[in-house]
Amino acid sequence: LAEGYVSQLWDFTRISVTQNSLQELKEIWNQWNDEVKQLFYSSYGDLPYLLDITVDKHLFHALAQFWNPVYSYFTFGGGDLVPTVEEYMALLRCSKIQADRVYSRAVNVPNFLKKLVNITGMSEQWVATRIK
Repeated sequence: LAEGYVSQLWDFTRISVTQNSLQELKEIWNQWNDEVKQLFYSSYGDLPYLLDITVDKHLFHALAQFWNPVYSYFTFGGGDLVPTVEEYMALLRCSKIQADRVYSRAVNVPNFLKKLVNITGMSEQWVATRIK
């Protein structure tokens, strides 16, 4: 960003924080046996731990005020802050998340391959041999 730049974003932004009732989801989770829960964990990671997190509205407002969505970090005056997973865990008060685990969805290779074929204009076989 240019030096001295002042964002006008807050002139057009309104933040409203609501948290849905998660009681029904909690009841469903509690009905599942350990095997079903383990299958869920293997597919979606530590997502169920979020059922126990209460949104701190004041913290959310404060953080949203300094969030830079273009670069995905917080800007405080002249300094930038990129929180680590551990820092997010502390802010959310969620100690159960495994910080050393990568949370990402597997790439759907066939769809990716077809998109790449369309973009490059090359044959599917040519693209397939180069992405392996």
